[in-house]
Amino acid sequence: MTASAITARIKPWILPASMAGGLILHDRMAALEPLAPWLIFIMLFITFCRVEPKELRFTALSWRLLGVQMIGGIAVYLALMPINEDLAQGTFICVFCPTATAAPVVTGMLGGSISRVATYSILSNLAVAATAPGLFTMMGSREIDFLSAAATTASRVIPLIIAPLITAMVLRWVWPAAHRTVARKQSWSFAIWAVSLFIVVGRAVSFVISEPADRAGEMVAIAMCAGVVCVAQFYIGRRIGARCGDKIAGAQSLGQKNTVLAIWMALTWLNPVSSVGPAAYVAWQNTINSWQIYRRQKQARKPSADNERKHSHC
Repeated sequence: MTASAITARIKPWILPASMAGGLILHDRMAALEPLAPWLIFIMLFITFCRVEPKELRFTALSWRLLGVQMIGGIAVYLALMPINEDLAQGTFICVFCPTATAAPVVTGMLGGSISRVATYSILSNLAVAATAPGLFTMMGSREIDFLSAAATTASRVIPLIIAPLITAMVLRWVWPAAHRTVARKQSWSFAIWAVSLFIVVGRAVSFVISEPADRAGEMVAIAMCAGVVCVAQFYIGRRIGARCGDKIAGAQSLGQKNTVLAIWMALTWLNPVSSVGPAAYVAWQNTINSWQIYRRQKQARKPSADNERKHSHC
């Protein structure tokens, strides 16, 4: 068996292994956490080297997904608020949260349009930065200065999206040969993502464990609701994407969330226990991603297996 064949077989299991490692070694993640932004920057830079500048444009897919993200988040909050405020906030943030910085990477591995997801990621993060302070103020959890909150949110999310994109475009212009070399190294972005996932899961587990034990029932309910909206968003995004010519881009844009940002926003402006929602979403979305990558790899191996069977009958 060749090295590429071995890599293809183990690839779907790398993400579950990263999640399991983060779960087991969660108490040692504090030292690694400062690496996360740099890993994300490098990962996106490698991925964005595959993007053509002319492909970065807002389309009907972008606006439809944004409508689901914004209106859907508010609808979920209003529906669950009469039941429990923490449950409503924890589920709301899982829908309202912008697209994950890793979404273009996964989309590329699944065969979707990286440029469409990258474009929506920019739009999604800008929309959250502009609307989050007002929505959080109406929820009444904390006193919020609108301009200060918007600037803080934007400063935490926009550089991680814009900076690697600009760096990739500049490299394309000043050093095309190096740009082409980086564009061919897409497997590196997957490896970096696995390390980032290891850190994120570890920090999420540490947070959940630190919550009071007497709120375990409430936390389980929030985690279950996070799972429901996670599946729903992947499904709805896939349906919208199918109508717009790219079901993979639609599913990843809407379903894969920036959970690190969501946890931070929940801890900063909502009831802290609501951050259990995005902490659980980490596991839900990466379980779905692992399953999708497994299916993709299985389908990719099928033609070669069929060819081997044909040759064996000759």
